[in-house]
Amino acid sequence: MSYPPNISFWEIKQYLQDIDLLIVGSGIVGLTTAIFQKNAHPKKRVVIIEKGFLPAGASTKNAGFACFGSPSEVLSDLKKSSEEDVFQVIQQRFEGLNALRELLGDKNMNYEACGGFEVFKPNDNELFEKCMAFIEEANRKLKSKLGIANTYTLENQAKNEFGFDGVNHLIKNNYEGAIDTGMMMNSLLKMASDLGIIILNGLEVSSFSQSGTKMTVYLTNGLTIPAQHVHVANNGFAKQLLPELNVTPARAQVLITTPIKQLQVKGTFHMNEGFYYFRNVGNQVLLGGGRELDIENETNSELEITELIQNRLDNLLKTVILPNTDFEIEHRWAGIMGVGESKKPIVKHISSNLSCSVRLGGMGVAIGTSIGKQSAVIIG
Repeated sequence: MSYPPNISFWEIKQYLQDIDLLIVGSGIVGLTTAIFQKNAHPKKRVVIIEKGFLPAGASTKNAGFACFGSPSEVLSDLKKSSEEDVFQVIQQRFEGLNALRELLGDKNMNYEACGGFEVFKPNDNELFEKCMAFIEEANRKLKSKLGIANTYTLENQAKNEFGFDGVNHLIKNNYEGAIDTGMMMNSLLKMASDLGIIILNGLEVSSFSQSGTKMTVYLTNGLTIPAQHVHVANNGFAKQLLPELNVTPARAQVLITTPIKQLQVKGTFHMNEGFYYFRNVGNQVLLGGGRELDIENETNSELEITELIQNRLDNLLKTVILPNTDFEIEHRWAGIMGVGESKKPIVKHISSNLSCSVRLGGMGVAIGTSIGKQSAVIIG
């Protein structure tokens, strides 16, 4: 294999040769897959390549919710998938959160066991009634599957604590929480580095080929990298490399306010089947969502924000979340999730030397570590 003159002998030897496992994507799944593989096989040479200078999808751009499902979101999922599949995914999310906490430790990602509230406005009464009718059954199933009691409880007495306007009801998930996304990713990157896992940024894959028991990865910059096994873990971008997969990019738009004195909002909150979500980050409010306003145009991989959705988020802040508070927006951004016909992740072999773990359904923080562990097993 020949290399261009801008690559040295030392760079070839250190970074581009004798790779046992090459992982595409340095997000939560890519990093945990590498970590679990390296722990199981310390002598394996594991390399991760990432097209961005940071993970390009959602792992460094998410809202930092350690959540596994609000009542209305679970009910919505049950309309599209079997009960077995829905609760299996919830179990994977719950176990994934526990695995992430065990792997990193709560202090290394500033985990807060604050619980998660679903917010119901006056025009959500029909949805609220459906959720209340579902709570007893859901709690029974979650106790059976996860060993936790009273997952969902009605918490209307907390309405006035948060300073909301036009909120009729709150249902709490007692086992959800929040993390610092940046701290989590720094901790995963440090752990990977300490294990000798090589991470190369700014390298975008264009295609693969297989010859016998080896894979060749072709990069958009003209370089080629040989590897014994390739694992695709770039979630919402996976269809660009593996078009046969049922996974679609979905953009999530987010904003955060400047610091607010005596902020009443404390904890994590969801609205409208999980399409909206907000939380406090110290004395700032982070709010995301609105994808349902323009599903067609939000089904893309462009890291851009739009006036339609940002205006909707601004309006929610002004009328519901911070109705009597002056605030300014500090920053707005977007991340790319991987969704599909089902929220069940795709973890499988494409061929003997090519595998993937994608389609996290917007719950990468929760499910990512359990999927990384599963991926490390199927790679072998």
